Amino acid sequence: MTVPMRTPQEARKELLRKGVPIIKWAKEHGVPRSVVYGVLSGRLVGTFGHAHRAAVLLGLKDGEV
Repeated sequence: MTVPMRTPQEARKELLRKGVPIIKWAKEHGVPRSVVYGVLSGRLVGTFGHAHRAAVLLGLKDGEV
């Protein structure tokens, strides 16, 4: 099953819609909050490590975690 890819803005809106703070999401998924903010701002593209994990879990890119 493929998940449609989101833009960082769409991912941020989805977290807001669900009422989930970014810090809480980061802690629940074992990703440093600075990395999540970096991925959502577009500063980090999510190629390796925590940035990759965050991008995949947020639905910003296709990949495995």
